[in-house]
Formats: sequence, structure tokens, C-alpha cells
Amino acid sequence: MSPTLIIVLLSMLLGIQPVATDLYLPALPAIKTEFGAALSQVQLTLSALLLAFGTSQLVWGPLSDRFGRRPILLCGLATFTLAGLGSVLASNMHELIVWRTLQGAAMGAVVMCARAIVRDLYTPETGAGVMSKALTGLGILACVSAPLGGLLTDLLSWHAALSLVVGFGAIAFALVAVKFKETLQRKNPHALTVQVLAKTWWQILRHPTFVAFSCVAIGSYGGLFTFLASSSFVFIDVLGLARWQYGMLLFSMAFMYLLGTVLCRRLLVRLGVARTVAIGGAFSLTGGGLMVLHAWLGWQSVAGLMGPFYVFILGHGIHQPCGQSGAVGPFPQAAGAASALGGFLMMAAAFATGLWLGAANDGSAMPMATSIACWSVLTALSAWVLVLRRGSPRV
Repeated sequence: MSPTLIIVLLSMLLGIQPVATDLYLPALPAIKTEFGAALSQVQLTLSALLLAFGTSQLVWGPLSDRFGRRPILLCGLATFTLAGLGSVLASNMHELIVWRTLQGAAMGAVVMCARAIVRDLYTPETGAGVMSKALTGLGILACVSAPLGGLLTDLLSWHAALSLVVGFGAIAFALVAVKFKETLQRKNPHALTVQVLAKTWWQILRHPTFVAFSCVAIGSYGGLFTFLASSSFVFIDVLGLARWQYGMLLFSMAFMYLLGTVLCRRLLVRLGVARTVAIGGAFSLTGGGLMVLHAWLGWQSVAGLMGPFYVFILGHGIHQPCGQSGAVGPFPQAAGAASALGGFLMMAAAFATGLWLGAANDGSAMPMATSIACWSVLTALSAWVLVLRRGSPRV
């Protein structure tokens, strides 16, 4: 596969997550109204998807180390597409939750394999740059998804927005089936043995490099998930924006994330991974701190909330390429298992955050701002204390 094809494939595989969520976010209030559901139920369609996404990776990772990335990708993409069709046709809230949960489980195979493919093909230092390019593609997909989801929901219905997710899954399946070549050179015949699997997971979890870079990725993603899970209700229901206006806000957020991935590549060349992550920590802490300060002072406006979050999301564009590639870097023979564990921990944190947001909802922006601020502190401390102290990841 050519370098360009690899980047395109990785962008689509990693981008399946924002496509599945960002197209859907502007439709959440409409789903709540149509089904007459409680806010906690509506948020469960997102948090359950992400919990299944994270948990399923613990299964997909060892399977991909045993059988290769290609069969797991094809299985995941086929299931993702079929579950998406079920979501479109759902007639009540319970059906929608079930189909979205299955879709999340299938999505776990796709994203986990994408991260493992980077380790199959590249060293940790080179992998951070490649991951940054792929996540730039993810940022472009996120830019398009949010406003398109809002527009389709306004003009047609939320069913139309979810139909587009089905179409993306089908295109990704066709591209992998036709163009993707297996990247795992030596399959591990013992990858599914319980004793070997337990030993591998224990070695990964206790590795200082995995802990350091996973904490950065978890903290940064926790702040992003907080925004994704609660912002539609804050900006549409509390601040009175139209769905298409909210979609444009998500577009602007995704564009800042895209700029963050570009900045990440420039900083990596000049400073290396560790110091690049440390700079990202400063963005995270500044953004989260200003957001909670504005909310506490009562400045609950679009500018007062989005301005600080732009700073946070710029740091997110730095942390995800470095965090995801850095965590998997020390494990060339168990990239699937390491990718799976990292993904599971990120989604477990997101699920817990979603439950807390549902319980803490008070009709204001304060729960959202408080949660993002807490995650920003964890991200900055992980970047400065854990990653900067250890230095750049090695083979």
C-alpha cells in the first residue's frame, strides 16, 4: 500500500467514530422530543455506544493479534453498517439504545485495528507523525459531520442523519475489501490463550510508558466527550441556538482540532514527543480553567464557553496522536492488545462521565464546564509529571 493510501484508510477508519457521533449530536433534542424520553435515556444512546466501543476492544484486540487486522476490520465494518440500519429503523428508545450499543461494539474493531496498524508499520516516533496526519483526516470528517447532521435533521429528520452513518460504513467496508493489505506480518497463535492474554494485559498495564501516554489520551478525550454529551442541550435548549447553528459550532470545534493536529506535526519535528505533549498540557489546562471560570462568573454565552474550549481542543489535537501512538509504542508484538486496553480505558472514563453528567444536569452550563476543567487538570498533570519525566517513547 502506498503512503497516501495508508493515510486515507487510517483517516476513514479512525474517522468512523466522529461520523457515528457528530452526525448524531444535533439530532439528540429531536430524538428526545419524538420518543418523549428523559434526558438520561437520550444521553445513554451515546454513552452506551461508547461503553460498548471501549469494552469490545478487549475482545477485538487479541483476535486481531491472532487472525490479522483485515478479517477483524471487515467483520467490524459489516456489523457497524447493519447496526446503523437498525438504528435508522428503530421505533422506540429501547430499540435505538440496543442498535447503537451494537454499533459501538463493531466500531471498536475498526478503531482498534487502525491504531494497531500504525504500530505494525511504523516506529513509535514516526508513528506519532503518521497518526497526526490520519487524525487530521478525522478532523476533516468531523468538520463536515456536525453541520451536515444538523442540516439533515432540520430539513428531514434524525433518521436521515443516521442514514448517512450507514452510507459511510458501507463505503469504508468496500474500500477495505478492495484496497487494504494485511499489515500484521507474524500472527500470534497464542494470543487468545487465557494465560498468555492475562500475562500480556498485565505487562501492558504496568508499563510506565503505557500508563503515561494513556493518561494523557484519557484526560483529553474525557474533556471532549463531556462537550459532545452535553453541549447540544446547553447550546440548543439553554442558550437557544438552532440545530444548524449548533452544527456550525461543532464545525468550528472540529476545525480547531484539525489545526491542533497540524501544530502537533510541526512541534514533533522541532521538540520531540515529550515536550510536544507538555505544550499540549498548557493548552488543556488554560482552556478548561477559563471555561469553568466563565461559567462560575455567570458568563454563560456562546463566546464565553466556546472561546476557552477552542484552546482546550487545540491541545486535544496534540494529545491524541501522541497519546495513542505513544501508549502502543512499546508493544510491537502485542499492538492489538495494547490498542484495545488504551481504547477501553478511554471509553470507560467517557461512560462514567456520561452517567455523572446525566445526574448533575441542572439546566445550566456549570456541569459541562466543571467536568471539562477536571479533565484538563488530569491531562496537564499527566503531560508534565508522567510523560515529560519519561521522555519520548522508544521501540
